[in-house]
Amino acid sequence: MNIDNKLDADVLASTGVRIPFVGPDNRAGARTVGGAVAAKLKAGDAVLVLEGIRTSFNGQQRRLGFEDAAKAAGLVIADSQSAQWEMNIASQVASAMLASHPQAKAILAANDNMALGALAAVRSGGKAGQVIVGGFDNIQAVRQAIKAGDILATADQHGDQLAVFGIEYALQILDGKSEPADRETPVDLITAENVKE
Repeated sequence: MNIDNKLDADVLASTGVRIPFVGPDNRAGARTVGGAVAAKLKAGDAVLVLEGIRTSFNGQQRRLGFEDAAKAAGLVIADSQSAQWEMNIASQVASAMLASHPQAKAILAANDNMALGALAAVRSGGKAGQVIVGGFDNIQAVRQAIKAGDILATADQHGDQLAVFGIEYALQILDGKSEPADRETPVDLITAENVKE
């Protein structure tokens, strides 16, 4: 059973191995966050993307989801760079991006650690209230930032439940109640309207 970060489909096909994947649609989740951010902007506005590790399937899918949302809203992705999933790297990268693209209206971060780094860069650059930040993962610190109005949205992929989903599905397969196949788990948009403690 492959949980959360999907194995490379080409590698699996070349080896003839069949391993069911249990996890979220990261692209769809990022698209919803991007859509929430886009709803606060207008066509032609510039946005920045903080990517995860570029070889990570999750990171690739989240970047694509942000791109989908930007394209649908007519936004311009002025820059897209990896911050390696790390808050401190994201702060440095976002600061440089904001300096190079002062017209940017939002930063879309592929995880919440990078969203917090982006928020630090927005604040240190004197752009608080001018640049919207969106993240992915629904960690506690970002929930607090959403409540405070500092981050607009994140996606909750129910990371604390992914192993449970995978184990329950594996048991169903072992009991003959399910055939081995990929199974998508929920991803929910979190904003000030539905954020919890």
